[in-house]
Amino acid sequence: MGFNFPILYSFRRCPYAMRARLGILFAGLQVELREIVLRNKPAQMLAISPKGTVPVLQLPDGQVIDESLDIMRWALQQQDPQQLLDESTLTQGYALVEQNDRQFKHWLDRYKYADRYPEMTQLEYRLQGEVFLQQLEQLLLNQSFLLGDKISLADIGIMPFIRQFAHVDRQVFAELPYPNLQRWLNAWLQHPLFLQVMHKYQPWQEDDPVVEFPA
Repeated sequence: MGFNFPILYSFRRCPYAMRARLGILFAGLQVELREIVLRNKPAQMLAISPKGTVPVLQLPDGQVIDESLDIMRWALQQQDPQQLLDESTLTQGYALVEQNDRQFKHWLDRYKYADRYPEMTQLEYRLQGEVFLQQLEQLLLNQSFLLGDKISLADIGIMPFIRQFAHVDRQVFAELPYPNLQRWLNAWLQHPLFLQVMHKYQPWQEDDPVVEFPA
């Protein structure tokens, strides 16, 4: 059966999927959303992306994009009304996102699931993660967003992971000496597009009617 919209396989709480949905919203695009259950991944998704992780975007011509950064980039290359792909900050933005993905995410996972990684204590994992938080705090010292006074690819690419770090222990995060980062995160958690990103959808079943995102 044909379809008119790109199909996005997503999982609401996954930070990679959050950033992909944010990219689609900031681009002003529309997709068919298929919310999945990680322990019961649909065969349709595995057939086009055997690695079995979200997000996965299938375009109407059959092309598959299954890396979150590539989905954000694809969406914003279609249209970018708020100039998140500003050429003047793009190189720095990609470098920050890469640092988030390759370094910070490593410590975030261990901080969140410290019982699975007994080599170090949860506190030690948190302190390793804070190296990146300190860097972001400095970036936000005199500006509203990570790369200036307007939203960039770096903000939407990194924010879901900082949110996850903060939610491991919200009281601890609130007491850390990062007022600029806390302000930035709190503003994002109330942003209308982020609230739209976090809307709950029922898990997709093959015979379900199309769910348009945004609705």
